[in-house]
Parts: sequence; C-alpha cells; structure tokens
Amino acid sequence: MEIPFTLPPRFTTQNHGNVNNEEEKEEEEMKQEARRDILAHRGSLSVRRWYPVGTVLAGLYSVPPLSEVVAPPPGMATRLCFSVEYRHGSEQLMVSLLRLGNLPPRFHGNVTLVELRLLPDDRRPRQAKSRGTGPDPEFNDCLVFQVSGVCVPRSTLSVCVLSVEQDGKRHAVGRVLFPLEGELGQAGRVLWRDLETEDNTQCSELGDVQVSLSYSPSLQRLSVVVLRARGLQLLTDAGVCVQVSLQIHTQVVKMKRSCVLKSDNNPYFDHRMTFKLRSQHLDEACLRFELQQPNNIRSEPPALLGVLVLGPFMYARGLQLQHWMDMVNTPQEPVELWHGLSRAS
Repeated sequence: MEIPFTLPPRFTTQNHGNVNNEEEKEEEEMKQEARRDILAHRGSLSVRRWYPVGTVLAGLYSVPPLSEVVAPPPGMATRLCFSVEYRHGSEQLMVSLLRLGNLPPRFHGNVTLVELRLLPDDRRPRQAKSRGTGPDPEFNDCLVFQVSGVCVPRSTLSVCVLSVEQDGKRHAVGRVLFPLEGELGQAGRVLWRDLETEDNTQCSELGDVQVSLSYSPSLQRLSVVVLRARGLQLLTDAGVCVQVSLQIHTQVVKMKRSCVLKSDNNPYFDHRMTFKLRSQHLDEACLRFELQQPNNIRSEPPALLGVLVLGPFMYARGLQLQHWMDMVNTPQEPVELWHGLSRAS
C-alpha cells in the first residue's frame, strides 16, 4: 500500500532570502535536467546524452585506416587487403574489406564488386562495391556473419572479386579462400592475400569439346548444346556419348545423355538439352559434362574419356568460369566455346 507524501513549503526569513533563492534556482535546474534525461530515455532525437533508437555505434564496426595500409609494389599479382575478427560475446565474425592492389589494366575503368561467403554452409553472399576505379580500388566496408564459436574454426571465408562494366556485364578477377582455423588470434590484423586466377590455356591431352550455353530468365530455362568433340582418346570402337548433369551444390538435380555415335575421334553431336533452373540458383549450380564409351557388358559402367565442369566461382576457373558468366551476362543469346577435357577427380 502506497501512502502519498508531500513536503511542506519552505518558509524563509528576510535575512537568508538571497541564499534560499540561489538554492531554489539550483533545484529548478536539476529538475529541468532530470526532465531532459527522461525525454532522452523515451527516444528523443534532440538529446545528446542518450543514443536515440536506431543509431549505429560506429566504433563496433571500425576498420583500420587506409593511411596505415601499404599497397603492394606494382608488377605483383592482384592482392586483396582485409582483416578478420571474431567476437565471442555476440558470436559475430567481422570481415573488414579495405582495398585491392594491382588490378589488371583491362579492369581499371570498371566498378569492382566483392562477394563473400562463409563456407561450407553459408549460401547467401554478402556484397561490397568499390568506392572508385583504377588499379587500387578502395572499399573500407565491414561485413558481419552471425556464426557460433564452435563452427568458426571449421569455416572458410570465400571472397570472389568481380569486375562490372557500365552495361552490367561481369568478369571474374579472382578469388581468395581463407581458412579461419588458427587465424583469429590477432584481432584486426591487416592481411594481404593473392587472388587465385587461372589462365585461359586449354589442356587437350584428353581432347576438347565444343559447348553452347544460353539462359532465359523469363522461362527460367538453361539450354545446353553439345556441338562436337575433337582429339578424343577412344578406348574401343563402341562409340561415344555425352552425359550432362545439372548440380546444385553436391546434389544432382537432373541428368541427361546424348545418343551413342559410332564415329572416329572427332564426333559431331549437335545434341540439345534443356534444364529448369531458377535465377537465384545461377550462383549455386553447375553443369558437369562426361564423355563416355559404353561397355559391351551392360552390367559394367561406361568408360570415362574426360570431364568438363562449367559454372560459377564455386566450381570453375578460367575459360570454364568465363563461359558461365558470359551466359549470365547475355541472357537469351547462345555462347559457344571450346574447352579442354580433364580427368575425373
């Protein structure tokens, strides 16, 4: 039970009037200050002593100043400058992107885009765009991943660097794979890592295959045409066929096979296949081509002559990656390229 209680008014004598007046002024100022504090606690945007609702504390996401980051000397490989820090209290992985160094000249006029993923589980990439162009574009961005302390040592940070032209076409620059195990001891340490790139040379030891790709965003359809092959190392005279698999991550979504051609080492297939593929899966899917020779014994698996994988950074490099990106950049238009076959891994 609460009992109302009030203080009686204070009576002052004339001799102490000035002193009491000063005390009353001080009390009035204290009351006004208390009112301002109460308003601030309720979310007032005009009070400086409290943080208003919705503001961001910049200190939590600070990155090393660019003036302290020394760029690599010219002539070296393209390098990415970044820092990584894990905060156990909030279970947040803070990745600070600072800049790129020694970008190839053909990309100097383009905007640089970076996509970050936390492998193996994170499928939705975080993106950051450069604040300028030239050989050493700057980012100065901080991206946050919510991940438990148990999963961090088993994770790998994947950083894909893309160059975007004015018309929106994307070109692959390279990628950095950064395993987090044992790398989070020194918080905020500035790191330089070379981008993984592959040249456009083809290995024709096992033969080559010519493939045409096109994608229709409106129909959500991926069209594949296996045109021809050359220089195949046939094992028997049983003929040759092509098996094409559409995969999303490690799962085979659809598999199709051409007819068997009884021909020489340079078969002409001209076989068309279509696959249903949503636009949001273009960065997660790949096509696996297998050139096979059937076995005379049906119970035995066919002999594998060579393998080709076309897809995004997650699966492919070099011409194989560029072919996929050209298909994405030019919807509805077929893109043809020759590719060297490799051995199955």
